[in-house]
Amino acid sequence: MSDDESTSSWKKTFMRVCIPQRYVLGIMGFLAVANAYAMRGCLSLAITEMVVNPKSKHNALIVEDPDACPGVLEYKNHTDPNNEFDWDEQTQGYILSAFYWGYVITHLPGGLLAQRFGGKQTLGLGILSTALLTLATPFAARAGANWMIAVRLLEGLGEGTTFPALNQLLAQWVPPLERGRLGSLVFAGNQIGIVVSSTLSGVLLEYYDWPVIFYLFGTLGVLWYVLWLFLCYNDPASHPYISEKEKDYLAETLGGIKRKEHLRVPWMAMATSLPLWALIVGQIGHDWGLFTIQTDLPKYMKSVMKFSIVQNGILSSLPFLVMWFTALGSGVLSDYLLKKKVWTVNTARKAFTTVASVGPALGVILASYAGCNKVAAATLFTVGMAFMGFFYPSLKVNALDLSPNYAGTLMALVNGIGAISGIITPTLIGYLTPNQTMMEWRKVFWVSFVVIIATNIVYVIIGSGEVQPWNEPLAKDKEETVTWNAKSDTVEKSKEKKDEENKIH
Repeated sequence: MSDDESTSSWKKTFMRVCIPQRYVLGIMGFLAVANAYAMRGCLSLAITEMVVNPKSKHNALIVEDPDACPGVLEYKNHTDPNNEFDWDEQTQGYILSAFYWGYVITHLPGGLLAQRFGGKQTLGLGILSTALLTLATPFAARAGANWMIAVRLLEGLGEGTTFPALNQLLAQWVPPLERGRLGSLVFAGNQIGIVVSSTLSGVLLEYYDWPVIFYLFGTLGVLWYVLWLFLCYNDPASHPYISEKEKDYLAETLGGIKRKEHLRVPWMAMATSLPLWALIVGQIGHDWGLFTIQTDLPKYMKSVMKFSIVQNGILSSLPFLVMWFTALGSGVLSDYLLKKKVWTVNTARKAFTTVASVGPALGVILASYAGCNKVAAATLFTVGMAFMGFFYPSLKVNALDLSPNYAGTLMALVNGIGAISGIITPTLIGYLTPNQTMMEWRKVFWVSFVVIIATNIVYVIIGSGEVQPWNEPLAKDKEETVTWNAKSDTVEKSKEKKDEENKIH
């Protein structure tokens, strides 16, 4: 046996015995989301130092805040004049929201590409393109605000494929009773991405100039893509290192359906599906609350609460760190209660979604009334956002419940439309807080409270955790359904009825 063959044999044996491949996919999916959110979110803290005076120097109508907290706004002493940007609040709002213009656009194409060609490269190339653009961000900022907006929009185009592709991969790899746990692991990567980017950015900004942040997270994104190429695959059938035991288990629990070729999407049935619209409305409410905190909390912590840059980075990340723990814990709890048949999938999704809505809504509004009590404000933000972790084993995996066959397309619709909140909130906040006063910010949090609670009510009333009738392929599509043999990897054409399609040939 040659050295290459020996190494390959050892690698296959190690991966088969030691690491179930669905968990490898889960970990790499988690890192993909973490990288994505780190790259999109690092600007939120960096912009507080990039813009030396957040209030335009040319604005003669500056309003003093009668409720201003004691303390002095700290700004790093930049030695390079090119690092100072005179962007007013409205311009900053456009820059911060530009990402989501692109993000919304590529959701649906990303879902269709993932469904047609698989999620591996649809996800991988999207993250890679965002990483390269993150590396280019300092050059764009120094070229002008319009260039900065353009680069952020292009970053959004790259990341728009992330969740549709991940959903398609999870549909191929994750059994129903493990969706809460593995779904929470993967999707909760956004909290770790925010925690790492906020904390590291705060520390780096204290000692280095702001461009180093973009160089760091862009490089990490490129490194993730290299690992992704070698470790993950579209489905169990195409994986060279998966064990026969795991392949059999996935074939049995997932029904044996590998993929659908040329599967026609039932657009009309989807457009008239009340559970799908309920899911979209719920996603809009969740994203409104999440993006308000994720994108603009660092500005509130600095301009209103007068935290230093290091404190700002740590405290802005703390709500998301706690949310990560609750996301993982609630995922395990959801799977356990479902396995013990304590409640139905429908009840589980609605109950956890309600917790994930009411908790954050109350937290942010109470924090705004904590005034200048820094400990109370930070605690209320943290505790409130912790409850949002219940969103991941509920609303986030609900698309898989409604339609496993169209998981990528469905996630594209739900996450894409929901991301419109990311376009609206930074721009709206820029207009509502031109002077960065406490009363202006209180209006922002009241708007978030109303949106989150109202959308949750809609979801609870008409949402569902059941597979929808339009999930099944149309008659002609059934003839093209491809099934795979868990033991021999042979691919066969099946024209049999639905109950026979789920057998392993």
